[in-house]
Amino acid sequence: MIQDAIHAFNQMFAKPFRGVLLKTIALTLLLFIAVAAGGFELLKYAAEDFATWMITAAGIVAALIYLVASAFLFPPVTALVASLFLDDVAEIVEKEDYPADPPGKPMPTMEAIAQGLKFMGVVIGVNILVLLLIWLPGINAVLFFAANGYLLGREYFELAAHRFRSREDVRDMRKANAGTLFIAGMIIALFVAIPILNLMTPLFATIFMVHTHKRLSGSKFVSEV
Repeated sequence: MIQDAIHAFNQMFAKPFRGVLLKTIALTLLLFIAVAAGGFELLKYAAEDFATWMITAAGIVAALIYLVASAFLFPPVTALVASLFLDDVAEIVEKEDYPADPPGKPMPTMEAIAQGLKFMGVVIGVNILVLLLIWLPGINAVLFFAANGYLLGREYFELAAHRFRSREDVRDMRKANAGTLFIAGMIIALFVAIPILNLMTPLFATIFMVHTHKRLSGSKFVSEV
């Protein structure tokens, strides 16, 4: 699994992925900027009858809160972005590293977006609960990684596996390899927690989980053949 993660990290900077890498970073940043801009506009509208200094103070406090909250928003946002580019990325990995295997079947665009939005809602809800424990240092960090490790491992695996398996088969395979996928999800959660690198999470996690699914399926990486 560590080899899969290292290979995924190196592979995402390779030439075939550079266009997707730039698009995922740009879209992730755009989503966060849109959320921040919307929040400040809402604050400005709500505080328009207050004194200027109060508005300024509220803006500073809101900015600090947003910086903290953004750490908890990264997992769902990156998963949503990944749902838009997964098939493009998976197809490249499958052709380059598993040429002997049959190609996967792309998920319909609207279904992928719907799944990404659904997952985004679940992760936001879980991370709000974790955020409420911000005054308990240590405990909230453990819960953050544990919760997101489970959720990210589950979501990215399902996105990769659905290219080859039915929903029922994906569920059974996920349950049979729950421990492995939890550890894989923890690696992704750690990646999410690293500034700058977390902007590349959709690409890294997608490549990583394509390799993980292939390995669990018994496929041989091209260098192992």
